[in-house]
Amino acid sequence: MGTDSRRILRGIGRVAAATTAIGVAGVAYASVIERNWFRLRRYELPLLPPGADRLRVLHLADAHLTPGRRMLIEWIRGLAEHEPDLVVNTGDSLGHRDAVDPFIDALGPLLDRPGAFVYGSNDMFSPQLKNPARYLWRTSRADYRKRRVPDLPWRELGERMSSAGWLDLNNRKGSLKAAGSGIALAGVHDSHIGLDRYDKVAGPADPAADLRIGLLHSPEPANLDRFAADGYQLLLAGHTHGGQLCLPFYGTLVTNCGIDRRRAWGLHRYDSAWLHVSGGLGTSPTAPVRFCCRPEATLLDLVASS
Repeated sequence: MGTDSRRILRGIGRVAAATTAIGVAGVAYASVIERNWFRLRRYELPLLPPGADRLRVLHLADAHLTPGRRMLIEWIRGLAEHEPDLVVNTGDSLGHRDAVDPFIDALGPLLDRPGAFVYGSNDMFSPQLKNPARYLWRTSRADYRKRRVPDLPWRELGERMSSAGWLDLNNRKGSLKAAGSGIALAGVHDSHIGLDRYDKVAGPADPAADLRIGLLHSPEPANLDRFAADGYQLLLAGHTHGGQLCLPFYGTLVTNCGIDRRRAWGLHRYDSAWLHVSGGLGTSPTAPVRFCCRPEATLLDLVASS
């Protein structure tokens, strides 16, 4: 082999080694650092009647909790320090069949506050190993068609939150009072597994309420359209993980549902309503990485309109 050939092979070897090192470093960052780099987003919205007191809503979603995630458990418990008036959980709380007790422990003092919840598909079905590249051309909805019997303790999870006084809004309506405001709520079960039944909550939201909130796990436009048309002012959803693996300067690659990439997380207008999609607190245990998409919860400070 000539000198030039050996030089070329050494160059290829150096490039391959550097590429491998960068890949290993990226995976380590995404799975160890960013996955545990929690943040609290804050927004303020003038949605309440003139003269109403401030109403602080804490939105939680997509914890996908497993018993060993102590950092996440303690971080969620610490959110009580922000003294929310209302706590909303839009599903996918479980990531393991033994995660109900740890999740209730994570909520801790938050359960003493008024609250409401809906389920996500991963509260019912345990995670399975998948090729993440499939999300680039299809959603995961088809994966659940083959799984008819839930294998996670979703009923126990719901009973524990309901026994604390939280409203179960899976295809249901409800009302509560928080910070002096009367709130009308409605929610649907997870459309990602075909359990949403909007017809059960259809109809104009209570016009006498100070605030009208719609809950859903997956932000599917078909349900969002109906919530907005029925007069719900604030729509809260999760499911997308904000994309989970995003690109710098580009953002979300896929949403795994019908919502557009631009609204994969954060606060946006949706017809006559405001839509907040949480980027979520966790990841599936089978894909424990986040990149350019930190785990999050959100405080929405609702104030009187002028």
